[in-house]
Amino acid sequence: MATKYKEKLIGFECTVCRNINYFSTKNKKILKEKLELNKFCNTCRKHTKHKETKVK
Repeated sequence: MATKYKEKLIGFECTVCRNINYFSTKNKKILKEKLELNKFCNTCRKHTKHKETKVK
């Protein structure tokens, strides 16, 4: 079934432990590059960089 929204669901993966902790939506027509945010990782128990990944 087709969606009426252009946003796609993405996940944010910790660069240290490779755990996907956060989910968000992103409009791929407006934002072409991959997002990289500094967020808190519960498994590492510290703030680390989280990179955008595909949600399976």
